[in-house]
Amino acid sequence: MGFIIETTEIDLGDTPIENIFINDFMPMANGTYVKVYLLGYKYAYDKDSNIHVDNRTIAKHLDIPLSDVLNAWDFWEKKGIIEKIWENKEDKFNYKVKFLNLKQLYIKNNYRPVSVGEEMNKKTYTCAVEDLIDANQIPAINNMFNEIDYIMRRPLVPNEKQKILEWIYNYNMNPDMIIKAFFYGIEKKGKRSINYVAAIVRNWYDQGITNVEALQEHFKKTDEKYYRYEKILKHLGHGNRLPSVGEMKVIDKWFEEYEFTMDLVLKACENSGKTSNPSINYIDGIITSWYNKGIKSVDEIEEKDKLQNKKDRADYKVEKVKPIKTKFHNFQQRTSNYTAEQLEEIARRKREEYYFKGKGEGK
Repeated sequence: MGFIIETTEIDLGDTPIENIFINDFMPMANGTYVKVYLLGYKYAYDKDSNIHVDNRTIAKHLDIPLSDVLNAWDFWEKKGIIEKIWENKEDKFNYKVKFLNLKQLYIKNNYRPVSVGEEMNKKTYTCAVEDLIDANQIPAINNMFNEIDYIMRRPLVPNEKQKILEWIYNYNMNPDMIIKAFFYGIEKKGKRSINYVAAIVRNWYDQGITNVEALQEHFKKTDEKYYRYEKILKHLGHGNRLPSVGEMKVIDKWFEEYEFTMDLVLKACENSGKTSNPSINYIDGIITSWYNKGIKSVDEIEEKDKLQNKKDRADYKVEKVKPIKTKFHNFQQRTSNYTAEQLEEIARRKREEYYFKGKGEGK
């Protein structure tokens, strides 16, 4: 005889994830890398030899490019929490992924997530109080602290400022990048924490993202909305400031509700050249006008926009208003029947009548 356990048609199992990953590593990565790790870990935990899973399977399941899956494993390998095992080293895309036990790493190696990927002998800069005082005298640094105060909705305390200055030095980040890290962490991720922002900065550094141009390319691949905000503000000449919540909602409307392309939105920004300091609301007027006219591409702007303007002018013909004639229009002034001498005599008599009437005398 034998024993058989019926399996469910729907996967109702559980996959335990270590808290070390959730607390220390997940904040460092973008959403795609986290999803790749979790799905790969789930497949490894299932231990079902009948199911063949590879990187292409994960890419298909998550509906992402294969390159994103490979980049994710590169990222986690750099963090030191997975190992790649090649069966054939000539095929660099075909390898197994070994998930390391994070608790064991922590216990055996006194594992510190902050130091992952850094050389052990690398000297790190520690900001002293005197350094903070000197840094506050630098306009770019002082402006950075003011911007962060605004984003945090509270003033930074001295030890937080010291940490930020250490990021600038240790991760080769300029003040603009630090501001963007705070904005991304707080406004986009909803994490009002210095440590969370520190993880973002470390993550960017590990990926070689140390300037605004590299960051824009990064967001173009991983966070489309943030890339839009950066691209549009820079096109309008506001590349050094962050979008407000209201501006983000308006920009989202262009792409999500109107379904406009980036080329079409940037064309609207170019058409605002008549205004010296165009705002997002000004651009919204142009784009909404195009949307109402059914314009969906740059090629249609000239055709449909001019056609609509021509029609509007035709509809705006103003009819000449005929003057309404009354009985007063038929009145002819009697002065046209008098000579100049007669008019002068009439005027003289009027003056005399007025004069004698004022004295109470009759004529």
